[in-house]
Amino acid sequence: MTINFPELARQAAADGVITAEEVLAMRRAAWPDGRIDQPEAEAILAINDVVSTKSPEWIDFLVEAVGEYVLNGTEPRGYVADETADWLIARLDRDGRLDSQAELELLVRVLEKALGTPDRLKDYALAQIERAVLTGEGPTRDAGILGGGTLSAGSITEAECKLLRRVIFASGGDRPSAVSQREAEMLFRLKDASLGAPNAAEWQRLFVQGVGNYLQGWTGGRPLSRDRAAHLESFMNEHSHGLGSFFGRMSQVGGSDLARAARDVFGGGQPAERDYAGEADSDAALTSPEKAWLDGRIEADGRTDPLEEALIAFLAEG
Repeated sequence: MTINFPELARQAAADGVITAEEVLAMRRAAWPDGRIDQPEAEAILAINDVVSTKSPEWIDFLVEAVGEYVLNGTEPRGYVADETADWLIARLDRDGRLDSQAELELLVRVLEKALGTPDRLKDYALAQIERAVLTGEGPTRDAGILGGGTLSAGSITEAECKLLRRVIFASGGDRPSAVSQREAEMLFRLKDASLGAPNAAEWQRLFVQGVGNYLQGWTGGRPLSRDRAAHLESFMNEHSHGLGSFFGRMSQVGGSDLARAARDVFGGGQPAERDYAGEADSDAALTSPEKAWLDGRIEADGRTDPLEEALIAFLAEG
């Protein structure tokens, strides 16, 4: 690392600004090998702590650089390790909350790009958004790149709707690219806290789609877990030479012989074809536990509000 990060941090602390030229210099210095290590990520976050004016260029750099370390700093690449998730939460957390939009955007982008993350990372990100809605304070309420609003506590801004949608449907974390029960329960809490408030127009649609996805979404497309991906990568690395020799020898035999040899080595007949449409139809039908869960939330206050009515109508159409 050729750039003097400590000196840049002291300068940023003095004037509270980091220029576009300084961001460009940091980009050139941080990526000569295409990787970001933990000391570099720590230094970048230290600068973010003292920069009071966070430009779009700086936020983009912070998200890309620290996100590169979080996602690809350990093997297998693309999966967030438990210790990395703990490091990121500890590094960003200030008395149980985030201090800036840049930090929240970093969390959201990691969740969107990750092939898998510990559930607590998504839970932490959602807790920051929920707290902002309930208290009216937090990074989602600041004016700036995320389009924060100025609504009062107990109302939901357009920016918060966008962030919630990005996080609950992110590929990393619990029930990847789908809504988990914990997330559906969080949507109900937000709904109850914001009834009658001047919420963003998108909020009802997000609530209905989010809870509806938990109750009716297809769950058959789960990706590899981090442990399974690491095992597969280790196997391929250990056996790559032997497999290459095997396929080289097989290329010298005829097509039918090749197919027969492959069956001998890797197993017998054709795998049964999955009934994806049947799986989706089965997942769309509410089970008894799901119906009990939904009834409990709708009947909790003794009345059915407009968002719950919209949810019931959506489920009936499915």
